[in-house]
Amino acid sequence: MSKYLGIDLGTANVLIDVKGEGIVLNEPSVVAINTNNNDVVAVGKDAYMMVGRTPANIKAIRPLKDGVIADFDITEKMLQYFIEKLNVGGRFSKPTIMICAPTNVTPVEQKSIIEAAEQAGGGKVYLQLEPKVAAVGAGLDIFKPQGNMVIDIGGGTSDIAVISMGDIVTSQSLRFAGDKMTGAIQAYIKQHHNLIIGERTAEQIKMEIGCVMDADESKTFSASGIDIVSGLPKEITTNEVEIQEALSDGIDQIVIAAKNVLEQTPPELSGDIIDRGIMLTGGGALLKNLDKLLSEKLQVPVLLTDSPLDSVALGTGVLLDHIEKHQKY
Repeated sequence: MSKYLGIDLGTANVLIDVKGEGIVLNEPSVVAINTNNNDVVAVGKDAYMMVGRTPANIKAIRPLKDGVIADFDITEKMLQYFIEKLNVGGRFSKPTIMICAPTNVTPVEQKSIIEAAEQAGGGKVYLQLEPKVAAVGAGLDIFKPQGNMVIDIGGGTSDIAVISMGDIVTSQSLRFAGDKMTGAIQAYIKQHHNLIIGERTAEQIKMEIGCVMDADESKTFSASGIDIVSGLPKEITTNEVEIQEALSDGIDQIVIAAKNVLEQTPPELSGDIIDRGIMLTGGGALLKNLDKLLSEKLQVPVLLTDSPLDSVALGTGVLLDHIEKHQKY
């Protein structure tokens, strides 16, 4: 009997949910390649440890960009590695897979995602849109004739959608999400402190003192990098106030997109959203006071889901259950 796998193929992380077992894998979407012979040196956590620290012949690659596949071959190798690691395939049975994509994904990109999953060892492969799956994983009943709104801020995309009766009514997808936030912090530190910091350092700053409202100047982070002027190693101290400033332009984009989605929502569903609130999920949802800021700007209650990082993977598991029970969704 084949296994059922739900895969959150994220720009930053890959999460896999196995039916009956829950989320069994959560690893960075990174593959280290030996450029001399194109052999895979490391995948996931081991490869992430190499980012910014490899010799010339080893390249740490993120094969997904803005929520879609940028390097098909490397994505296939990464998925194959993770699926084999779980030991869910068999000689005569391949796992049934559900995999997710952003709302603005093109038909060509959809096909490449499905093909990558099939080539990596999948049997029947289903593709679902991320905000729909995230809403299910966050505990919303999207199958009733009522409005549910979700803001899912991942690594590559921020997906905003209103869902009713199991389908998306109106949506918008932005290429500003976790990775661009990290880049914005790098750019800010370079401009204001004359310091070049690595991607991993910027990501750590984001996770530890990332803030979008009511920043606390006393919350600080010591960052090391290369001084632009001298070219020598240097350490500086940044704080929540600076990081709030670094992220402000990008967060404004998310607010504007959410307003656009609300403006396009039918009045009856808008009433449901006012009553039920907006569900905030994804890794970016963990930024300090983001729920508070969105609620203030949108004039609608905003609720942070219990497990923002896991919502998409958990949602795939629920939707695969519907498929197995032959329920239409």
